[in-house]
Amino acid sequence: MSNEETLKPTTKEKVKHEFVELTIIFLYLAFFFCALATYSMLLLDKYNISFYNYGTALLNALIIAKVILIGEYAHLGKRHENKPLFFSAFYKAVYFSILVFAFHVVEELVKRLIHGEGLVGGFQHIRYDDLATRTLVIFCAFLPLFAFRELRRVIGDDKFRQLFFKTGTVDRPL
Repeated sequence: MSNEETLKPTTKEKVKHEFVELTIIFLYLAFFFCALATYSMLLLDKYNISFYNYGTALLNALIIAKVILIGEYAHLGKRHENKPLFFSAFYKAVYFSILVFAFHVVEELVKRLIHGEGLVGGFQHIRYDDLATRTLVIFCAFLPLFAFRELRRVIGDDKFRQLFFKTGTVDRPL
């Protein structure tokens, strides 16, 4: 057995890693989307709490987290990883926002097809302005998400955890 074979993660380790990644992204997006749902309800003077809005926010967070993992699996934005972190994170936020936009268009088309509008009718009745606005909000949420993910990629998981979650354990250069 060679060193490469012993270093390959097992299926169980891969599943655990994917679950942890999905959970981290989900929690970040869930916090963001639930805050946005609360803001929208207050802005629209809806003082009765609608758990439907929060349920939708949580479901969207889960779906978008999975879309991000699919995009990462497809190496979306990987060619920009040799650029400064700001640009790498920015390009990934752009690419993944476009990917989420595309998934939203497909979702709308499927809903319209289920309701019998057909493909042409589905494209005609999609509210692209609404999808573009949602994509802009998602892009704004993605900027810090990908900045932190890129920082973690560059410095490594252990150092990243030390920097953010442990006190006085990281050697800091002068």
